[in-house]
Amino acid sequence: MRLDRAHTAGGAAVHPTSGRPTMRAVVQDTYGSADVLHLADVARPSVRGEDVLVRVAAAGVHIGDWHVMTGQPYLMRVMGFGLRAPKARVFGMDAAGTVVAAGSEVRRLAVGDDVYGTCDGAFAEYATAREATLAAKPGTLSFEQAAAVPTSACTAVQAIRAAGPTTPGQRVLVVGASGGVGLFAVQIAKSFGAEVTGVCSTAKIDLVRSVGADHVIDYAREDLAHGAHRYDVVLDLGGTRSLTELRRVLTPRGTLVLVGGEGGGRWVGGALVRSLRALALSPLVRQHLRMVLATTTTKDLELLARLIEDSAVTPVLDRTYPLGKASDALRRLGDGEARGKVVITV
Repeated sequence: MRLDRAHTAGGAAVHPTSGRPTMRAVVQDTYGSADVLHLADVARPSVRGEDVLVRVAAAGVHIGDWHVMTGQPYLMRVMGFGLRAPKARVFGMDAAGTVVAAGSEVRRLAVGDDVYGTCDGAFAEYATAREATLAAKPGTLSFEQAAAVPTSACTAVQAIRAAGPTTPGQRVLVVGASGGVGLFAVQIAKSFGAEVTGVCSTAKIDLVRSVGADHVIDYAREDLAHGAHRYDVVLDLGGTRSLTELRRVLTPRGTLVLVGGEGGGRWVGGALVRSLRALALSPLVRQHLRMVLATTTTKDLELLARLIEDSAVTPVLDRTYPLGKASDALRRLGDGEARGKVVITV
């Protein structure tokens, strides 16, 4: 990964256009593979209003970063990410670090607070974030562990919440249990008293068991749709199974929650089309079919912090990479071999 350097003045690096101090950041100027990412000296962001400036210690990598990098499905470009090139040049969202400046409307956080959540341009030495997307970092976690939590764990929380109240003994099936969201979903559902079955590949059965799954199904060896078991809740995090298959493993009044997914074409994404079909079908059947478009909120981050501090939830780290190797981190995510979360240290 190359480093593009800014001009210097008086021995201190200063951005030639803004006049602000510079910082190292991972940037992309075009959509494409991990090869489009490079390290550059860019202007350090300034804060205003409800924003805080975070000195980033670690940044988490998740599948949304892959989509932003590649610009696919193309619908996301129309939705504001940039038609021909990324609108936001500095890359990354999930972060953990320390507040070093706060806008005039910030009330809850203060300079010196260790925080975690989502930022604008997290793959950098400094990043701005809205106060509403940050919370105090759990004291039991390192910065690297905390950076692995925000988007994936908040998505898991909101998926479980969308299914309705979780009661002890409720049978929950997590399809895609070995992924970033799935590993959190298994743990969170277990913490609420559910009997959890995870679906994953042969190579990751032990990983899913290690986070507390009561049962694990190897999708390469067992036909899920034609099995004997039925579940009160199915969380589908994979996006490749049809509604018919997923409804077949539900109880007659069970709930199916669709969360993202990697299936489908480059234009719209098959997972979105499937979710919209599920919403249209739901009023016509006894089963409840729902979709989740997750966001990171302080409320959910605080809930997760409590679960983490009670040892009910633990982030699973696969590998860490230095900032200058961010492209390798994205390749690791994309190859599908990661056993847990990939994190970048700053």
